[in-house]
Amino acid sequence: MGTNLRDLLEEHTMPAAPELFRDEGDGTITCLACGHRCRTTDGKSGICRVRFHRGGQLRVPAGYVAGLAVDPIEKKPFFHVFPGRDAVSFGMLGCNFRCDFCQNWFSSQTLKDEAATARPSIVRAEQIVEVALERRTPVIVSTYNEPLITADWAVEVFKLARPHGIVCGFVSNGHATPEVIEFLRPYMKLFKVDLKCFNEKSYHRLGGQLKNVLDTITRLKQAEFWVEVVTLVVPGFNDSDEELTAMARFVAGVSADIPWHVTAFHPDYKMGDPPRTPVKTLVKAYDIGKAAGLKFVYTGNLPGALGDRENTYCPDCKALLIRRQGFTIRENNMRGGRCGKCGAVIPGVWEEAAPSSSSSYPTAVSL
Repeated sequence: MGTNLRDLLEEHTMPAAPELFRDEGDGTITCLACGHRCRTTDGKSGICRVRFHRGGQLRVPAGYVAGLAVDPIEKKPFFHVFPGRDAVSFGMLGCNFRCDFCQNWFSSQTLKDEAATARPSIVRAEQIVEVALERRTPVIVSTYNEPLITADWAVEVFKLARPHGIVCGFVSNGHATPEVIEFLRPYMKLFKVDLKCFNEKSYHRLGGQLKNVLDTITRLKQAEFWVEVVTLVVPGFNDSDEELTAMARFVAGVSADIPWHVTAFHPDYKMGDPPRTPVKTLVKAYDIGKAAGLKFVYTGNLPGALGDRENTYCPDCKALLIRRQGFTIRENNMRGGRCGKCGAVIPGVWEEAAPSSSSSYPTAVSL
């Protein structure tokens, strides 16, 4: 099956965007889509396995999805983007990391793990935008696998979405390059980054470099993307006071306005030993984030178990702005992009007439 899947994926490719590779002139091509900057020779692929060198050309994924769904924007999670509304989510196959606790491993680890069984569905970029228009969703995001390695085709989708006023974004591990950030900036606004830990050795174990992720968060903010950062808090891996404090202080140093989501781990994929993240650990992480000066810290993956820590409050007058439970908006007191009580500007991507509540659930899209 692996060989057949590899052949199928090689059929559904396009030439890499000119901005995302460099021909070295000696028979090698350097890919610029992610921080690995893989140098490939003819017949070889990069670390992700889905960007490969054929006949002097870098070929990259195009024309398929491994997942396509309409689900709440809060699931991404984006908490300061059109709360209560849905997003069209699409993903492809492959990743540039190898996280033992990956929760989308069935699609991200394709061609690396025989047990990863996700299969592609052939689709045109226009069809993804049509789903957004039919479902009246204001957002399209590339997610499920690592979108940086499929950025070329994501931009083809986003180019078609933008004239309709649809806001586009990535749900990413943030192992980017300055070149790919510049390439993406004209076509998308939203960027959720996983900050997985604050230890270079641990990042190397996951398949990346901490510095690349930290540089990405800084550059994204400088480029005026809307950025939200997520840390999956894994017992025994990144849950020490020191490491959580280092992450919180870094994010606050980039901007105190960046929402930091600290979410609960559950055993998955190859990491079955650590227990689920206790409530008290998420409370600790939340308190650390606040102490570091972050205005917006949220707990996740334990809906209703952490009191008001899923809610958004005005940093100025402390009024309740958005009350959440899991992916559902129970109350929305925003007025456009301002606090409904004191009028303070609240950072984010808002709409003038937001829904006061939501009760939507993820729905798969059939092609």
